[in-house]
Amino acid sequence: MISEADLLAKVPRGLYIDGAWIDADGGRTLAVSDPSTGRTLADVADASVADGRRAMDAAANAQAEWAATAPRARGEILRRAFDLMQQRADEFALLMTLEMGKPLAEARGEVTYGGEFLRWFSEEAVRISGRFGQNPEGTGRIVVSHAPVGPSFLITPWNFPLAMATRKIAPAIAAGCTSIIKPAALTPLTTLLFVALLEEAGLPKGVVNVVTTSESGAVSGEIIADPRLRKLSFTGSTAVGRTLMKQAADGILRTSMELGGNAPFLVFGDADLDKAVDGVMLAKFRNIGQACTAANRILVQSDVVEEFSRRVTERVAAMRMGRGTEEGVQIGPLVDDKAVAGSHELVEDAVARGATVTTGGQLPDREGSFYPATVLTGVTAGTRLLSEEIFGPVLAIVPFDTEDEAVELANATEYGLVSYVYTQDLNRGMRMIDRLETGMMGLNAGVISNAAAPFGGVKQSGIGREGSLEGIDEYLTTKYTFIPTT
Repeated sequence: MISEADLLAKVPRGLYIDGAWIDADGGRTLAVSDPSTGRTLADVADASVADGRRAMDAAANAQAEWAATAPRARGEILRRAFDLMQQRADEFALLMTLEMGKPLAEARGEVTYGGEFLRWFSEEAVRISGRFGQNPEGTGRIVVSHAPVGPSFLITPWNFPLAMATRKIAPAIAAGCTSIIKPAALTPLTTLLFVALLEEAGLPKGVVNVVTTSESGAVSGEIIADPRLRKLSFTGSTAVGRTLMKQAADGILRTSMELGGNAPFLVFGDADLDKAVDGVMLAKFRNIGQACTAANRILVQSDVVEEFSRRVTERVAAMRMGRGTEEGVQIGPLVDDKAVAGSHELVEDAVARGATVTTGGQLPDREGSFYPATVLTGVTAGTRLLSEEIFGPVLAIVPFDTEDEAVELANATEYGLVSYVYTQDLNRGMRMIDRLETGMMGLNAGVISNAAAPFGGVKQSGIGREGSLEGIDEYLTTKYTFIPTT
């Protein structure tokens, strides 16, 4: 495997605008840190509002030619990018572990997942279709066609720096849209390396532009206000999503919002407990709990809650915490000290309201932004973590008695991204599909993400879908043409 120093030397440090790597206005830079040590990994360009305008100019100027590019040509670029990513999987995995902290095994899984969006949309690029038919009156023909929506602004979060970039950039490229991507300031290195890979795969200049910045609000606000922008896609918190939607309203922009989550994980008395425990470990501790799909509220039927809690506590207590590059580590550092403080505050609040810590729950005395995997039992109504995203390795168990009570508890949140249900009763499982207010559900499954599936939520968890057939539709407009025959 490539050394950390050699890998970091390969990562571009500038802004990528109109096919060139350039310094930020005034030569400004921002530091990217390793959360396991707090030490700086690299200094990258820190874009100004003026740099954002330059990126918008490049995307707007390239739009017409890119939209006219043959779908097959667009798809082939994505396919080449997919192949290159497979060849360099170890490099991308290590880079994500360095800048974000996730264990290396999970980072490799993200490379696989993120790469699938390149392959999927390379195939969808040539399947953009329309329809043709006679109108009911018999006086003419109806032609329905689809066209690229236009220049798009893509804002990605820090927790899945590769997959969130590919999930947005790939359908934009496939649909014929140019774009500006703004990665999170905490984890920009993976996006920069990925865009360099796209350049190598033959992507024309101006089609994808990258601005890294510490002034997200100002730079994003200027781009969103530009009348040439036609699409905004954001993954992040519900609070920030609301603000962006308000800004997007002035330009009547097409928006895709993948926002917060507070996923319920329901374990019924008839569930296979071995599978349920395996499932909750995946659903809760994937990415150290720093995922919008993380199982936050573990709702367990009373007749099995004691046994389930015992098994989960044993598994969690055995998890190894350490730097993500170390062999066997399952709990890496959280992204920064603020995340650690947030997780610990939620644990303290739960304990103050009567919950019991069965493992973890203490701030470790060590270098880096670490928090141990924690299990809470006996969590009661009114506890903050039942209504707030945890975004850390804290598993909270809540007992319930009846199916109706479980549904009421599960739906008692403003969020509606994903739910998980473990039961061996197929009829109950089908009822849960209808009754749980989420955009996605795992039935006897703790991981559901797939490039071929539509990812997104309801209620305050967002609008629109990413991946699958629906993913490319988010970057297309529909045009109707009438042709009279008389």
